Amino acid sequence: MNPRRRALRALAAAALPIAAPWVLAQPARPVRLVVPYPPGGPLDIVARALADKVKDTLGLVVVENRPGAGGNLGADLVAKAAPDGTTLVMGAVATHAINPWLYGRIPYDPIRDFTPITLVAQVPNVLVMNAESAARLHIAQLPDLVAYARKNPGRLNYGSGGNGSAGHLAGEMFKSQAGLFIVHIPYAGGPPAQLALASGQVDFNFDNLATASANIRAGRLRALAITTARRSSAMPDVPTVAEAASSLGLRDFDVGTWFGLFGPARMPVEITERLNRVFVDALNSPELKARLASLMAEPSPMTPAQFAAFVKSELAKYERVVKASGARID
Repeated sequence: MNPRRRALRALAAAALPIAAPWVLAQPARPVRLVVPYPPGGPLDIVARALADKVKDTLGLVVVENRPGAGGNLGADLVAKAAPDGTTLVMGAVATHAINPWLYGRIPYDPIRDFTPITLVAQVPNVLVMNAESAARLHIAQLPDLVAYARKNPGRLNYGSGGNGSAGHLAGEMFKSQAGLFIVHIPYAGGPPAQLALASGQVDFNFDNLATASANIRAGRLRALAITTARRSSAMPDVPTVAEAASSLGLRDFDVGTWFGLFGPARMPVEITERLNRVFVDALNSPELKARLASLMAEPSPMTPAQFAAFVKSELAKYERVVKASGARID
C-alpha cells in the first residue's frame, strides 16, 4: 500500500467516534422493567410513563407485570438477572423494607442482591377519620384523637388492608409512639377497609392520600394528619403527624409509600450512572411531574448512593415496626 493511502486510512480511523462503554455493552434486546404488582396501580402507571419517556434515549423499554407474594416474585426475578442494565425492577417499600421482616423467608436479600439506581416517588399516607365519628367524639385535630384514646383505652379502632399492610404498620407505629391502646381491625384489602371507614364500622384509617382525597374534599372523611416528614403539596393545609403532635411523643413519625428503580447486584458503575441520569432527567420533566401529581405522588430522584442509604434506613425502620406489630406471613 502506498504511503498516501496508508495516511488517508489512518486519518479516517482517527475520525471515528469512540463508542461509550454502554454502547459496547448494550445488547440488541429491549430493556425489561419489571413491575412486581398487577397492572393498573400507581406503581404500574408510573413505570409505563417512565418507559415511554426514556425510549428515545434507552430504546424500547418493555414493562412486564410479575405479581405474586407481595411483590417478592418480581423482585427475585430481577435479583437473579444478568447485571447488564437490561433488566430492572420498580421496587417499593414493601419489596425492599417491609417484606424482609414480614415474610418468614424471601428468596432475595434487599441490599446485597440489587443495585439501587434512583428513588422515583413517594406517596404520602394520611390519617383520616370518619367525619360523623369525629363530630360525635369532638375530635377536630390529631391531639384531640390522642387525648380521647388515652382517656378511653380500647374504645377506638382503626382499619387496614390486612396484617402487615402499610396502613397496619402505620397504625402500630402511631400506637407505639403515642402510648395508646387502639384496636386494629384487618380487612381483605384496601377497598373493604375504606368502605368500613366510610360506613362508620371503624373510627379511622391510615390511607393512601390519592385514594382518600375525594372523600376528604367531599367532607365524608376528616384528614387529621399526613404521615410523612413533610406536608403534601396536594393538601398543604393538612399538617404532618410530627407537626400536629410533636409534644405527644410523635415528633419522629414518618411513614409513607415509596417506589424506586433497582438493577441486579454487581451492575457496572458506568451503566448504573447512565441509567440514573436518564431516569432522573425523565422525573424532572414537566410531563412526568404532572403525571405524578395526578397520583398525588412526589417525585423524589436521588443519586445511586443516596438511594442506597435511603433503602438501608427504611429497612432498619421497618424491622422495628413489623416486629412490634407481630405481623407475620409464613
